[in-house]
Amino acid sequence: MTGTLITVAPTGAESSKAAVPALPVTLDELVATAKECEALGAAIIHVHIRDDDGRPTLDQGRLRATVAALRQSTDLIVQLSSGGAVTDPEDQRLAVLDAGPEMASCTMGTVNFGDDVFLNRWAFVVDLHTRMQERGIVPEYEIFDLGQLTTLQRLLGKHGLPVGGHVHVDLVMGVPGGMPGTAEALVACASAIRDLPEGTTFSATGIGRSTIPVMLASLSAGGHLRVGMEDTVTYAKGRPVESNMQLVARAVGFAQLAQRPPVTPAEARRLLGIPA
Repeated sequence: MTGTLITVAPTGAESSKAAVPALPVTLDELVATAKECEALGAAIIHVHIRDDDGRPTLDQGRLRATVAALRQSTDLIVQLSSGGAVTDPEDQRLAVLDAGPEMASCTMGTVNFGDDVFLNRWAFVVDLHTRMQERGIVPEYEIFDLGQLTTLQRLLGKHGLPVGGHVHVDLVMGVPGGMPGTAEALVACASAIRDLPEGTTFSATGIGRSTIPVMLASLSAGGHLRVGMEDTVTYAKGRPVESNMQLVARAVGFAQLAQRPPVTPAEARRLLGIPA
């Protein structure tokens, strides 16, 4: 792949607006962020939503309105999070698919998430994967630890390839309780990815201070990038992130230095097997 697929994850479910005033939590803020990030070079937006009080929610009406607004205002691939917050029940996480996104995340196993537990039972993973197949939604398989790549191999072997036939994973690195955000860990994952179907691609996400090491390691290993205020709210030591655009612009700069400029949303759809 000669280009770089850049995903922006602008909000997440962990940070509060009070603690991080630049965090986009309203629909207007999210749409404005999406438009600016697309103009800089993002191709996918990974979406969590908030309620009127800025708290994480999986409200179906808000999800549908968010998907519609992003499609109307941008050409970005809209990828909804099926993870939500770590406390969200399985039925609400499955119902995310009812909002009709082009993509959704599908996490490959349970992981300690700081002081909490991000629960992803095998039966739930299978249910999410097969529902996406039935509805024509392309998954991004989220990997928090090396063994989850073996779980993905098992899933695909038992239940088939995703719609479009292309497998794309996101390595989420540096979460307390998951794999470290290091070049060594990324190389180990890249080696294991070779056991997945031919043509499998990966992006990598570095949480917090691992953001830059993971970006550089991913680009050097032929991978793609996910950045955003879901994953880090610090641009440099002692320097808070001013906006998601600031993080996307840095990722674009690194991709260009690697002579792998960002791909457009149309190119990303072709890569991922998403109908235009």
